[in-house]
Amino acid sequence: MNSVREHLIGFQNACTRDLQTFWSNIKNVQTYNIQTLRRQPLREISGSMGDLGTLLPILIALTINGSISLSSTLVFSGLYNIITGIIFGVPLPVQPMKAIAAVVLSGPVHNRWSQAQTASAGLFVGAVIGFFSLTGILQWFTRKIPVPVIKGIQVGAGLSLIVSAGSSMLSQLSWYKLNNGFDSHWWALFAFLFLLFTPYFPRMPFALILAVLGMVGCLSQMSTGPTLQVWHPSVLVPSPSDFRKGAFSAGLGQLPLTTLNSIIAVTHLSADLLPARKAPSATSLGLSVATMNLVGCWFGSMPVCHGSGGLAGQYRFGARSGASVIFLGMIKLLLGLSVGDTIIRPIKHFPISLLGIMIFAAGLELAKVGESLNTAGARDLWETAEDGSDGVTEKQFKEPTQGERNQRWTVMLVTIGGLLAFKNDGIGFIAGMLCHWSQTIPVWWGTRKADREGRIQLGDEAHPSTRDEIRAVGEAHVDEEAGND
Repeated sequence: MNSVREHLIGFQNACTRDLQTFWSNIKNVQTYNIQTLRRQPLREISGSMGDLGTLLPILIALTINGSISLSSTLVFSGLYNIITGIIFGVPLPVQPMKAIAAVVLSGPVHNRWSQAQTASAGLFVGAVIGFFSLTGILQWFTRKIPVPVIKGIQVGAGLSLIVSAGSSMLSQLSWYKLNNGFDSHWWALFAFLFLLFTPYFPRMPFALILAVLGMVGCLSQMSTGPTLQVWHPSVLVPSPSDFRKGAFSAGLGQLPLTTLNSIIAVTHLSADLLPARKAPSATSLGLSVATMNLVGCWFGSMPVCHGSGGLAGQYRFGARSGASVIFLGMIKLLLGLSVGDTIIRPIKHFPISLLGIMIFAAGLELAKVGESLNTAGARDLWETAEDGSDGVTEKQFKEPTQGERNQRWTVMLVTIGGLLAFKNDGIGFIAGMLCHWSQTIPVWWGTRKADREGRIQLGDEAHPSTRDEIRAVGEAHVDEEAGND
């Protein structure tokens, strides 16, 4: 009995310490959020609009298709924005799950996806990601995936956004024919020129100005606006057939995209963009994604995740703290509780030209992270070194050789190529990993060859030149590639 009591007391003390640490972190995050909001209020508000280019088109399409509840999506995604801003303190977006949305929207008109089927896809992804998080699989992935592959996924996602802005949005417009009475390529040209001048005016809230212009354009085309409609939540219970369709037809394809772009890439991107802030861990992001979908999808909310594109977009337009997404979450929550589905009428008329340029800018910001592949911005190029004088360990930057630079660029470009060619993050990841492994074969083969020839000795008798011999075998292949450039 005494041992059981001691274990219970120890467990209680550990829980108390963890709770105190959690609340201490929350207080520090809120201090940072408030200080940042006071220092640059307009930029934080502008940054909160940076993800509208991704959110609005998918939200509108799924609502018109009858596959989600717009009011529930606004309420729950608004709550998620507020909670993530409070906990993480970085402009972490709440985005639609794009692979699920693509499958749902591509279905035939006579057999549209129901809310229960769409919810089943989100519940499936949430459950699997939650399992990966609790078992440590996500953290293992983060440690094992090479930085060039991760940056390749980020750059590929950024370029995909740029291509999407042109092919899916701006291509619908004309120089002479007005869309919705006022939208055209001239508006896109105006927004693009405006974007080019924003570096000279860093305090200008670019996204906020475009959002206001867009809403003015929406309201000018409407005879009646949204009406009061109080939110009345209703619970969805998917049937076994609904769950099978949602999980296997849409959920499976979403898993690699969520794991790579919504969790692992976001962890690295947050560290790149906001080095002074503690980046969210893969486990915490995974638990966040799992919780969002395992709660909201039961009420018809759209399956959501975090995303590197949304983070880059919100950062590009000024967001530097969780205050930006808290502001956005309050707007969503208010709209969902008060006007609900009637808000679809004005946002359907939001100018495609402005949304397209906002997506274009977000893609540029995300693709820029590839620039730091072979610089001090790459975390895998820092080594732990011990100072012989006092035994203190510190990080030192390891300058890559020209051959190593070429190899890292090759892996990143192969990842980008696979992602863009097949429009699939999973294929890009596999291509990048195969390229990375192919470059380790010379070192591995040299080690095996040295072992067979008896040049490797075990224990204290190991020859001091053994390490240099093995390294020379691998570097010979690298230097040969560098000499061909």
